[in-house]
Amino acid sequence: MTKRHDLYGLHFASVLLGGTALFSKLIPLSALDITAFRGAVAAVILAALIIASRKSFRLPLLAQYGAMGIGGVIFAIHWMTFFYSIQISSVAVGIIGLFTFPVITAVLEPLLDLRRPTGRTLATGGVVLLGVFLIGMEGGIRGDVVAGLSLAIFSAFLYAVRNILQRRRLQGVTGTQLMFYQSTITALVFIPFMRVGLGEISLYSWLLLLLLGSVFTALPHSMLAHGLRTISATSASFIMSLQVFYATIFAAIILAEIPGPATIAGGLLIVTASLYITLRVGRPAVAAPARAKD
Repeated sequence: MTKRHDLYGLHFASVLLGGTALFSKLIPLSALDITAFRGAVAAVILAALIIASRKSFRLPLLAQYGAMGIGGVIFAIHWMTFFYSIQISSVAVGIIGLFTFPVITAVLEPLLDLRRPTGRTLATGGVVLLGVFLIGMEGGIRGDVVAGLSLAIFSAFLYAVRNILQRRRLQGVTGTQLMFYQSTITALVFIPFMRVGLGEISLYSWLLLLLLGSVFTALPHSMLAHGLRTISATSASFIMSLQVFYATIFAAIILAEIPGPATIAGGLLIVTASLYITLRVGRPAVAAPARAKD
């Protein structure tokens, strides 16, 4: 029953994370301001969860605080550029661009190990580039689409770097700890540069900011961390990819943003390539046949 509940929890988390993209257009603030408040609200709630569950804020190794700081800054810029990409284009363009990160990861990680990416990985990257080209062609290569897509892919690159750093330098850190520290760092990075004073924010915006930081950030990320206890990372990645579908549907219903045929075709190529890479990475190696004993 626990695994089934965790599976349901991951699907619900995917729905919530799919709705996150809408806030960049529903909240009448800059992407920087939204990101700062999102980090602050999420950090407070995650701190309360850690205290309530009697867990520790302490990281396993002293050296991990430096890696956490670097990863937190990268994650903060990832959040901000993702929101900004949606503000200048559309939810569909932003979320599809973001989901190039599995392919970026598959290409980037071997390079960091001074290895060549496999031909299969490069071919998959070519499929992603074709998908990006199709989205850019929507509406005759409008400047807002190209700029939004470029920012979303840059955000995906940052997310891939953060995930690689987490995998290599932050082993043993729980998902809740990770999100607490990186949400806190996000708030600290952007609050000094906020363009709006606290008294200038309307009640409507405050409610949306609290909803974004709690129900649409702290809750789904905690559910994701909880679900990974019993669900494989590969299965979780497949479920999380449904964010593209949910975000696009939500945007069509709430924001009346209907993606054109080129965006839909490009999005299908990118998501298919991302799922393929996820499946390849998660597939266990085939063991060599045992030699017969003499």
